[in-house]
Amino acid sequence: MVRANFHTHTTLCDGESTPQEMAEAALDNGLLALGFSGHMDRDIHMHWNAYVAEIRRLQVEYRGRMDILLGVELDTLYDPDCCPGAEFRIGSTHFVDVDVPCEAAVDWSPEKLETLCRVAFGGNWMALVRAYYELEAMTHDRTECTFVGHFDLVSKFNEGGRFFDETSAAYLSPALEAMEYLVREGVPFEVNCGAMACGVRSQPYPRRELLRALYEMGGSILVNSDAHSAGLLCAKLDEGARFAASCGFKSALVLEHDARGGVAMREVPLEG
Repeated sequence: MVRANFHTHTTLCDGESTPQEMAEAALDNGLLALGFSGHMDRDIHMHWNAYVAEIRRLQVEYRGRMDILLGVELDTLYDPDCCPGAEFRIGSTHFVDVDVPCEAAVDWSPEKLETLCRVAFGGNWMALVRAYYELEAMTHDRTECTFVGHFDLVSKFNEGGRFFDETSAAYLSPALEAMEYLVREGVPFEVNCGAMACGVRSQPYPRRELLRALYEMGGSILVNSDAHSAGLLCAKLDEGARFAASCGFKSALVLEHDARGGVAMREVPLEG
């Protein structure tokens, strides 16, 4: 349905496949556009100049066959000036801002998430959730992102309500407040299929209640795989598009180079 992906990781950050392998897989799967988006955050950060050189090389190699874009996944708590020349930015919140010595990432493992909640928030899951979404609301202000990545990443290991109830008002209220603020800023959100493709979640990010709310707020979306290997580059993209359509969306955005070499957004239908 959407023949593009703009959330792609490689061996230059925490991925399993090289940029060349990812580009070959994209072409083999019929993608018209591929956006590379290596991590730049306080846990994983690339050698930026080497990354730029390799993606620029691939842009030349695939010119006329597939549009390749040089992007970055920039964490809300990382230096926004670390990625000169990036053609697009994904603004993502992987960490919460805490003042106690502990691992502050929300997406490493269930065990580390439990430890973070206990050590930094006294075991209060809703306090952790509120801290996450308060920071998530600042993603665009801090990163000047092109779109928001995996909006509700704090729920990655919460399948089946393992730690908290994602349908409760206590959870949804701070999430919707952050979403509404970001929508007012005009920033699109991605429908991220990565955790679903890996079998960690049964829904994309954002989950159904949040994605329906995004539609009702007049928000816009991209559909991405957040792939870390060539074999998963297009995994669940069609399912993610159907999920978005079931929440009301009729179209998604894609990025592309315009005639002057800049990057523009264009709407494509989700079905038909």
